Amino acid sequence: MSLQGQHALVTGGGTGIGLAIARALAGAGAAVTITGRRANVLDEAGDIHGLTPVMMDVTVEASIVNAIQAASRAHGPITICVANAGIAEGRALQKTELSFWRRIMQTNLDGAFLTIRECLQGMRNAQWGRVIAVASIAGVRGLKGAPAYTASKHGLVGLIRGLSEDYLGTGITFNALCPGYTDTDIVLQNSESIAQRAGISPEAAREMMQSANRHGRLIDPAEVAAAALWLCEPGSESVNGQTIEIAGGQA
Repeated sequence: MSLQGQHALVTGGGTGIGLAIARALAGAGAAVTITGRRANVLDEAGDIHGLTPVMMDVTVEASIVNAIQAASRAHGPITICVANAGIAEGRALQKTELSFWRRIMQTNLDGAFLTIRECLQGMRNAQWGRVIAVASIAGVRGLKGAPAYTASKHGLVGLIRGLSEDYLGTGITFNALCPGYTDTDIVLQNSESIAQRAGISPEAAREMMQSANRHGRLIDPAEVAAAALWLCEPGSESVNGQTIEIAGGQA
């Protein structure tokens, strides 16, 4: 129970990578708040896994501020912030309207910035904290067919690197997890989208994503959760400002 007494907040914590991370942190003793926009999904995850659900929309600043204040009143200051909520959609640049671009940035980058900003006060007071952004392998290399998504994840990595410099020596660390294609609902949705655009079957689209990972299979969410847990446990204090690539091989 190495995280006993810590309060973790995981955005997008009701499913997929977020839920896997939330479960791992709770298993290590932390009080865990999960946030998202779907009350039924959050409530079910909370009931099954002993997590505290709080409704929060990362595209709305007031929603983030109010949710984090409510979580802090319930379980104390947040000392572990996992900015996981995001959307993954591909679209060629010439077909990218400004509204699409802004929706990607608002969710993947602005939402993470606001979440981290609101969580930091508790960490500053405690002089200890862990900020983990769930980026993507697209945060360290270009992803074909998804320039907006790639830019948002590169921006997220830049935010983490900048903050790691600002808070050097304070006891607060900032790192980004960069998984490849992971076995979540997002892959299922994207396989259907790719299949429609490319005129292939969803099974063939899924195989394309699997082969994009260097070891030829989808990442298990538990693999990403294990990396997040390691960053929060004793012994990781000197890991700061890093991109941890979980993609089956070199990027």
